[in-house]
Amino acid sequence: MNTVVGLDIGTSYIRAAIGEVSDEGKVEIIGIAKKPSTGLRNGVIVNIESACQAIKQTIEAAEQNAGYEVTSCITGIGGTQTESFNQAGSAAIASHGKGRREITSDDISRAIDMATAVYIPLDREMLHVIPREYFVDNLSYGINRPLNTIGARLKVDVHIVTASKTAVTNIRNCVSRANYRLDGVMLKTLAASNAVMHDDEMELGSILIDMGAGTTDVLVLMHAAPVCSVSIPVGGNIVTNDIALVKGIPSVEAEKIKVNSGCCWLPGIENDLQVILPGIGGRPPEETSTTELCQIIQPRVEEIFSMVKSAIVTKANLSQLKGNIILTGGGAQMPGIVELAQNVFGTPAVRLGIPEKLGGIDEDYRRPDCATVIGLITSNKNAVLGRDGKKKKKNLDSARAGQKSKNENIFKKIFDMFF
Repeated sequence: MNTVVGLDIGTSYIRAAIGEVSDEGKVEIIGIAKKPSTGLRNGVIVNIESACQAIKQTIEAAEQNAGYEVTSCITGIGGTQTESFNQAGSAAIASHGKGRREITSDDISRAIDMATAVYIPLDREMLHVIPREYFVDNLSYGINRPLNTIGARLKVDVHIVTASKTAVTNIRNCVSRANYRLDGVMLKTLAASNAVMHDDEMELGSILIDMGAGTTDVLVLMHAAPVCSVSIPVGGNIVTNDIALVKGIPSVEAEKIKVNSGCCWLPGIENDLQVILPGIGGRPPEETSTTELCQIIQPRVEEIFSMVKSAIVTKANLSQLKGNIILTGGGAQMPGIVELAQNVFGTPAVRLGIPEKLGGIDEDYRRPDCATVIGLITSNKNAVLGRDGKKKKKNLDSARAGQKSKNENIFKKIFDMFF
């Protein structure tokens, strides 16, 4: 058995999951843990020592559940620390005086190199280069590599994701100081989509919305490739702050009330239950109701969805998306979230993103807030397998070697080739 460890460093919580990968590529989750985050603000590490301790505690808890000693991990990055854009590049296949010939892997690499020959600011680094569409003599091949196809010119459209060098360095330092090796850094929404999206959703065009505490990250997929990825710098914490401000209670208590009694869809409240607010500074406890809480929560969550909709309309063509809107992250667990999203986006095609069954001692990972950490494992499982399924060195770069089996879905091939 080979082992892959995913680490999701979030604003409110850090999650770690340990997955065993069989020689046939089947993943089984053998350990998972969640601990409160420290040293982070809006998804950005602001105190390395505090974040390091939180990471170590989370991985150690996962180790105890799995009975396995972790030496390395793969982590995700998102929020305003990442940016993305689309770019095109081309390569001549037929040289002067010679006819058309078969396209080779070197030709494909040259076209991708031309697409990535763009200016990247010195404070950023290229995280992912994902082919969106190949063209041979202006004939589209989709995301299928046109290997051995006869042609004169090859063009490729790619989706490029960059990340802040400072952010990546801070993540690497935190993991290193916790005495673990960092095998790779991956865009969170890409990982989550691999864990919760179906092949037909990717092909038809779907939107993944990761509702975190500090940020709301969005990935739009169409024809099994990313169209755009955006980040909204607001999340669940702003809802907590609204409750604390309106009800005059500490943020810690407001968070507990939001999680335990919060609802974001007023028509969905059938029984208006009483909620006890803690007394502050000698003041006696007070009562409120789930309806009153919803009247605070719903407008703010609705505003977040509206901001997401506006950002997507600016960067992507919504009229061509015929799949689903998939909600992941801790914020997606609030009652009424699906109905509110349906109302804002004007479509019934909204669902929660829950990772598929992967086996293991329990299924505690089958929740929207675990989509990213599970996706980090499933997206990188082939990094520890060779071309014939045998064990291979645990290095993400090894995933670039060789063709994978034909029965893998299209999107997983992208991960195998470029991550």
